[in-house]
Amino acid sequence: MPPQPEAAPPESALPGVRIGDVLVPGRVFVAPMTGVSDLPFRRLAARLGAPYVATEMVASAEFARGRPDVVRRAAVGEGLPLTVIQLVGADPLAMAEGARLAERAGADLIDLNFGCPAKEVTGAACGSALMRDLEQARRIIGAAVAATSRPVTLKMRLGWDEASRNAPALAEAAQALGVQAITVHGRTRAQFYRGVADWAAVREVRQAIRLPLVVNGDVTDAESARAALAASGADAVMIGRGVYGRPWLAAAIQQALDGRQPFAEPGPDERLGLVLDHLAESLRFYGEGLGLKVFRKHLAWAIEAAPWPASAEARRAARARLCRLEQASQVQAALTALWLEPERLAA
Repeated sequence: MPPQPEAAPPESALPGVRIGDVLVPGRVFVAPMTGVSDLPFRRLAARLGAPYVATEMVASAEFARGRPDVVRRAAVGEGLPLTVIQLVGADPLAMAEGARLAERAGADLIDLNFGCPAKEVTGAACGSALMRDLEQARRIIGAAVAATSRPVTLKMRLGWDEASRNAPALAEAAQALGVQAITVHGRTRAQFYRGVADWAAVREVRQAIRLPLVVNGDVTDAESARAALAASGADAVMIGRGVYGRPWLAAAIQQALDGRQPFAEPGPDERLGLVLDHLAESLRFYGEGLGLKVFRKHLAWAIEAAPWPASAEARRAARARLCRLEQASQVQAALTALWLEPERLAA
């Protein structure tokens, strides 16, 4: 058993997390999410203060072949504190080539996905399916680490199911192979996103490794972030679905952990500005037609996450209406009317 880490210092003494030669300037990470963490989203979240926002999951084999939509998922650009490219795949040679390409593209960190529960991913022996085959997992990790000079990190779950919670064993093997940080989602693959994340179970990984540890699952505000850190013994938290419609979330939680200000959600004027900025970024990145189409999911989440209109039924109706609009100018006008005009008329 490797030496155990020393007791964690107070929150205020932890300005960030060092991963290899990279200092992540905070302890609230935003997870890689397919269809969510594209370059427009990452730029916006980073501008708001998120210290770490990973790319969408990038299929290494298709990345190596230059498939345009996959290359776009790994897109890098200005306005990011650091670039984290996440790779997924089942073949060690393809994952090694993906790591080389990621470094060439400007990645500061390269993350390996051993946690995605989606059937189309696990059916191809990727993602969390690799937690059922630790020998293949070791081959992939070793190939990726050997292929790049950048720090390689690993994201996993507690295990495939309740009968095979092998995250500590995989984490210990990854550490021996040169991985520089581990993220653990506190659910098994069999759970998908059902039930609640078991942060306390992540502490078993903390006891198995000396590396920086990140706890993931059900962190949606400062209170849950503190609870996850305390239960798991992790060095940082990673937020996923909580950022839907809330690109400011990582920054807000980080500020609360630092004691700079209480956790608070923005009001209607600020939310409107952020949503419209996000739309403009999406249009610039994808072009007018595809940009609006891709943005609709973010628009829907923004409406769902806002407390206006007051009733959930009214928000659902507004979401359906606005997501059918065909022009960006129509979206801008309709969202402004939805969030600002009633408030100003009442003032």
